Amino acid sequence: MSSSADALSTALSLVLGADPGLWAIVGLSLSVSLAAVTLAALIGLPLGALVALARFPGRGAVIVVLNAFMGLPPVVVGLVVYLSLSRAGPLGSWGLLFTPTAMVVAQTILVLPIVAALARQTVEDLWGEYGEQLRSLGVGTARAVPTLLWEGRFALATACLAGFGRASAEVGAVMIVGGNIAGVTRTMTTAIALETSKGDLPLALALGIVLLAVIAGVNAVAAGVSAVGRRTAGVG
Repeated sequence: MSSSADALSTALSLVLGADPGLWAIVGLSLSVSLAAVTLAALIGLPLGALVALARFPGRGAVIVVLNAFMGLPPVVVGLVVYLSLSRAGPLGSWGLLFTPTAMVVAQTILVLPIVAALARQTVEDLWGEYGEQLRSLGVGTARAVPTLLWEGRFALATACLAGFGRASAEVGAVMIVGGNIAGVTRTMTTAIALETSKGDLPLALALGIVLLAVIAGVNAVAAGVSAVGRRTAGVG
């Protein structure tokens, strides 16, 4: 009991004392996750909107696959990215394996289906509500995409925050493609796993405290965005 209390006390000291090693890990984790979510949003939002509005053979199957990919196993994604970026893989010449870029790629693949699927549902609902009005104004499917994305910006922001929450808490894929190299590719989740196995509980606890704070902050922001969206819709 005393050992656990001592470890927690040391962990709080690391957090409050702005330990350079601790915050270097936190900074890398946040930068990788933010880059992944940004890429996923740039690709997933218009992709989801186009799937929602376009009519083409196999659209139902695409929607099923998109929804299914929201639950992609991180270790499988990590394995696929690893095989692609390894020396024997098709992208091995790029030399990206065991770099932050490889971690961004893996996290983007994990987050992209979440953003795209939620964007599709949001835009499809908005098209059902405003489609007739837009058609009467001569707005076609392609031109409706940016309009509906803007109209659903609060719900879509929440979707992106959900994607960030998954990315920041992910461990399997980044462990495989990043290698958990100290000072290079060590993130909060991979460091927690490593330090716990080594018995360095203070650092693991400190990182766990920061990670929980990040997740709580993301959820608070998501709740705030949803509340603003509801108020805006009510005013409108």
